[in-house]
Amino acid sequence: MFQIKTLFTIALLVLGMAVKSQESLMIEGATGAFYLNHKVAPKENWYSIGRLFNISPKELAAYNKLNMTQPLKIGQELKVPLTASNFDQQGQSAADESLVPLYHKVKEKEWMFRISTTYNKVPIASLESWNHIKNDQLKAGMNVVVGYLKVKTSLSAFSGKAVSPVVAKVETPAPVKQEPVNTKPEPPVKTEPAKTEPVKVEPAVVKNDPPKQVVETTQVKTVPAPVVNLPNTKGGAFKRLYEESGKSIAGNAGVFKSTSGWNDGKYYALINDVPVGTIVKISYSTTNKSVYAKVLGQLPEMRESQGLSVRLSDAAAAELGAENGKFYVEVKY
Repeated sequence: MFQIKTLFTIALLVLGMAVKSQESLMIEGATGAFYLNHKVAPKENWYSIGRLFNISPKELAAYNKLNMTQPLKIGQELKVPLTASNFDQQGQSAADESLVPLYHKVKEKEWMFRISTTYNKVPIASLESWNHIKNDQLKAGMNVVVGYLKVKTSLSAFSGKAVSPVVAKVETPAPVKQEPVNTKPEPPVKTEPAKTEPVKVEPAVVKNDPPKQVVETTQVKTVPAPVVNLPNTKGGAFKRLYEESGKSIAGNAGVFKSTSGWNDGKYYALINDVPVGTIVKISYSTTNKSVYAKVLGQLPEMRESQGLSVRLSDAAAAELGAENGKFYVEVKY
C-alpha cells in the first residue's frame, strides 16, 4: 500500500513539473463547444490526463475520435472538452475541488460586452472582479480570466495553479411592470369619401365660326380624406416600460438612420455594456427634452463611433431637438 501511494505521489510530482512548464490555460473553440489543447507528456495515458482535467478517459477519447485501446504518443495533441463537470463560471467549487483560471486573449477593439457574449454571457461584473480591471482598462493582447477549470484537488497537478475567485455581486434588474392589455376592439375610424366638384371649362373661340356654344364638361377634383392623428407619443412608446435603477452614463451622442419611431414612437439606442432590451432615458439639456429608447446592442466598431457614448435612432434625436453631429446627453437606466 505504501509503495502504491509513493508511486502515485511521484506521478503527481512529474505531472506537476510538466504543468508548471506550461503557459496559462487558454480556451479554444466557440460558444457551446469550448475546449483546451493538451500536448501528451512522457508517461501520460488516457487515465492520467482524465484525472488532470477532471474528465472521464472515455469521454476524452470520444471527443478526439480515438479509441482508448490506442496508445498515446509523446507530443500528440489532444482536445480536452469543457463540460458541466469541469468548467465553472460561477466561482464556486466543492470542498475537494480547486478552480484553475482559464484565459482569453483580448483582440483589437474588443470590450467586456463582446467577451461576455462570447463566453456564455458571463456577467461583466464577474469578468471585472476576476481580473481586477474595468472595461476601459482592457488592451489588445491581454489575457483575461473568463472561467475556471474545476479539478479534484488530490488528483490533478493543476490544483497548484488554483485560485479563490472573487464572487461579484450581480444586480438583478427589477421586473418590468406589465400594464393590462386592452382587449376591446378599437372603434373603426370614420372617413368621408372624397368629394367631387363640377368644373366648368370654356371652349376655345374660333373666328368666323357660328355663334359661341358653351359646352359644359365635368372633371373630378380629388380632395384627400382627413388624416387621423396618432396617439400622443411624447418621449416615445417605451416610456411606460422605463424602470430606473440608479445607473447613468453621460457623454457625446450620435445618430443612426432608422424607419422606426417616426410614426409609432419606438426609439432605439446603441450603448456598450448595457444589456440588450433595457429601456433607457436620454436627456438633452440644451432643449430640456427627454426620450425613452430600447437598447438594440453595443456601439458598432467603426470610425463614426469614436468618442461616442451612445447612438440614437434619428427619430429619437429629432424629438430631442438635436442637430446633426455630436451632442452631449445624459443616459439613465
